[in-house]
Amino acid sequence: MSLRSLLFVPATSGRKIDKAFASAAEAIIVDLEDAVAIAEKPAARATLAEIVAQPRPLPCWVRINGMSTAFCHRDVVAATIPGIAGIILPKAESASEIQAIDWLMSQVEIESGMAAGSIGLMAIVETARGLVKVDEIAAASARLGRLLFGAVDLAADMGIEMDDAGGATAQARFAIARASRAAGLEAPIDTAFTDIPNLVELRATTLRARALGYTGKTCIHPTQIAVVNEVFSATAGELAWAGKVVAAFEQAEAQGLAAFKLDGEMIDYPVVERARKLLG
Repeated sequence: MSLRSLLFVPATSGRKIDKAFASAAEAIIVDLEDAVAIAEKPAARATLAEIVAQPRPLPCWVRINGMSTAFCHRDVVAATIPGIAGIILPKAESASEIQAIDWLMSQVEIESGMAAGSIGLMAIVETARGLVKVDEIAAASARLGRLLFGAVDLAADMGIEMDDAGGATAQARFAIARASRAAGLEAPIDTAFTDIPNLVELRATTLRARALGYTGKTCIHPTQIAVVNEVFSATAGELAWAGKVVAAFEQAEAQGLAAFKLDGEMIDYPVVERARKLLG
């Protein structure tokens, strides 16, 4: 499914949660991790059932605390409930972590009377260890649907600049996109952009992510959603090009041609496949 924009919201703020679900985001990530103080973790966890007790217009994902914390197990149990679209595991660093979360989710689902596999799973790759193991992580579980890139934690882990121009961010992005494709996952989701008022640079970094195979981005403020949704939407010009390419190819293929020129551009099967993806 399309997930161009995913908006983070702290589990502890009912006002922000209601505003988030009324936003133009395509999914909401209720956060139990970085946006919640340690003392508030139990209270944040307890809100999940209340959040999904009423009908919501958008899918609700939950970012739990990582496997190395004392909160992970209880987060998984609390988040594996009807009405939650899925769990997001931060700081994923091995296939065994994904498999352990998957196993625990299955146990909770079965005990709760749900079918095993009912709740989705995504994982954030945001450490050096995670990048080294990204191919294994991507292929670890049938429940795992997507990977997300987390540049802020990666920068902290490695002591590097988050600036795209430095090259490290682009390399990490591409590694995650490559691993996702090789494992047959949905296209990955890009990292949040922390300079909230700077919509010009938000657009630029989102375009760079799209060029590397990403189809969505996490947002940390509602003002970022419109830019992100626009960048990850096909333009009128792209749709017109795609329609023209597909129509011309079908006509050429009927004549026994698999490659030909259209307005000076060489058209063959890979180009047509890209055009068809644009058209949906």
